[in-house]
Amino acid sequence: MTWADLGPLLWQGAKETGYMVGVSTVLTAIGGLLLGVLLVLTARGGLLAARPVHAALGLIVNIGRSLPFIILLVAIIPFTRALVGTTIGTAAAIVPLTVAAIPFFARIVETAIREVDRDVVAAARAMGASRPEIVFKVLLREARPGLVAGLTITVIALIGYSAMAGVVGGGGLGDLAIRYGYQRFENSVMVATVVLLVVFVQLIQSLGDLIVRWLSHK
Repeated sequence: MTWADLGPLLWQGAKETGYMVGVSTVLTAIGGLLLGVLLVLTARGGLLAARPVHAALGLIVNIGRSLPFIILLVAIIPFTRALVGTTIGTAAAIVPLTVAAIPFFARIVETAIREVDRDVVAAARAMGASRPEIVFKVLLREARPGLVAGLTITVIALIGYSAMAGVVGGGGLGDLAIRYGYQRFENSVMVATVVLLVVFVQLIQSLGDLIVRWLSHK
């Protein structure tokens, strides 16, 4: 395969990977943030302490994190088909990507919020701050560097997951590497996709580090 033929394939694969990771990141940020905050609030000593709820949420997160992505990808095929009407393509790949990443990010959110100085929370409560104010103006605000660092790690994990989605025709660079690089023994395709994935990861990590440094100095 010549580079003239490979160029359009790589561009299409990069666009599909960017779309899958981008949409999954937005959904994961919303779902993981909500789940992580609930884990903190319902824990013993939390603002909404409820041990049964906390235990149930913790179990859901642990189950989600314990399943290898390739197994999860196949296990939720019926759910994916019911949700988007197909199990092939970028739209279908977004479902398992999001399901896998939300528990992962939720634990990161929980850890970042727990690292907020308890004295800051106590001071806010002493001044009469309401629970929503404590959550949004204290906990989440103080945890922003850790949350951004955690989201950066999650996005990089999603890039890796998106490549694995190519095994079941999920599209993107992973699909390109499987169909052309592996099945057709085109080493140039395999090398090019690996290089592009490394570039994606480096860009995301650099951007995440830049934002974390900026937030840490505010």
